[in-house]
Amino acid sequence: MKTIHSKTLFLVLFFLFTQSVFSQKSERISTVDFVQIVNENKAEAMFYYEYNWKVLRNMAMQKKYIHSFEIMETSYSAAAPFHLMLITTYNNKEQYEQREKHFQELIKLNGKLNLLNDKKPAEFRKNLFYKENVTHHSKEITIIKS
Repeated sequence: MKTIHSKTLFLVLFFLFTQSVFSQKSERISTVDFVQIVNENKAEAMFYYEYNWKVLRNMAMQKKYIHSFEIMETSYSAAAPFHLMLITTYNNKEQYEQREKHFQELIKLNGKLNLLNDKKPAEFRKNLFYKENVTHHSKEITIIKS
């Protein structure tokens, strides 16, 4: 009788564990851009992302077009020749598939670009590469801001 209880307990625990592990995958999808700042124009690049890219994403969050966004700065190296990683996260595939339409709408609403020293984006940044359709394996992310 003790063997039956042990096997039953094992099966119940195994089932709960597998449900917990396999149900953790999220529907969230992200895009990640890897940006190199060129010609020592860090001030212009950071201004551009603060007063254009970030503004559009705040608008997108208000309209529930995106889940979240993040600008991450990293040190440049020969192996990783970029300075910034720009991450935009969508709640699900539907939001992700509507991203271009939604951002075009927001760009029209926002109007002209805000630029520092009248430098155009091509003068201060280069998008080296990007990753689309990046899937998340955890249910939630926690962003701690200081």
